[in-house]
Amino acid sequence: MKNPDHVRGSRRRRGMYILPSLFTAGNIAAGYYAITQSLQGSIQEPHHFDYAALAIGFAIPFDALDGRIARMTNTTSDFGKELDSLADVITFGVAPSILAFSWGFHMLPTTIDPWVREKLIQLGGFVCFLFLICGASRLARFNISNDPLPKNPGRPGRKYFVGMPIPAAAGVVAAVVHGFQRPIFNWWLAAIWMLLVGLVGFLMVSTWRFWSGKEINLSRRHPVRWIVLMGLAIYLLVFFSRLVLLLLALVYMFSGITARAAYARQRHKKVAQAEPLISSTSTTSTSTTAQ
Repeated sequence: MKNPDHVRGSRRRRGMYILPSLFTAGNIAAGYYAITQSLQGSIQEPHHFDYAALAIGFAIPFDALDGRIARMTNTTSDFGKELDSLADVITFGVAPSILAFSWGFHMLPTTIDPWVREKLIQLGGFVCFLFLICGASRLARFNISNDPLPKNPGRPGRKYFVGMPIPAAAGVVAAVVHGFQRPIFNWWLAAIWMLLVGLVGFLMVSTWRFWSGKEINLSRRHPVRWIVLMGLAIYLLVFFSRLVLLLLALVYMFSGITARAAYARQRHKKVAQAEPLISSTSTTSTSTTAQ
């Protein structure tokens, strides 16, 4: 006869495995809702695009929490990892690509030259598809990599992502849509939007470093600083979400670009400083050989 305490313990253990999957399911639900809202959006009803953007934004905490909860409860599993990756493809790949196309290209007015409008829609659809492919490739690389290092390493004490993480890339698309809300209405804005979506897709598959924030520890004895900062952040997000989210997304995106440019400049400077030493050494050795 089985011990009742043992049975209750095993049931409780199985229930703990469900908890991270519930957050992953919430992630998928947000992505599905974002897709449906993107398809319903129009020039007359632009609020559907805003709802889609907000759904993608709300999915980011769900994506961050499911992994943390699994590690905290020691319930990580291969099934959970695969489900999380599939959820990310839907919510941060398919949903933002459809939103980017519907908001940025599909709603272009018919007053634009028909040939220009058709080409913008075709190219825009292709770039949004590339965004999806880049996001899926980024996830695949992340799943098979074991402690990868970026080509432009940063501080030794900090942890970095190799390439822009797909939730952050989806956040850039969502933040721009939420910030401006009204669909794009002329050809040059559509061209800028195409470049931005393409740039974000490239950053996902790049090997440049992006700050991960994993060294932030809220379990310290006196986390007063973080509590105050989080309270301030919540206040700003509630009352100034359009501006704050847009700034956060763009600052994070350009932080990776800036870090890469700074590393390239520093490396070029080192090479320039080393060239006179190499040439002088070569001259000395040549004169010694002549003697």
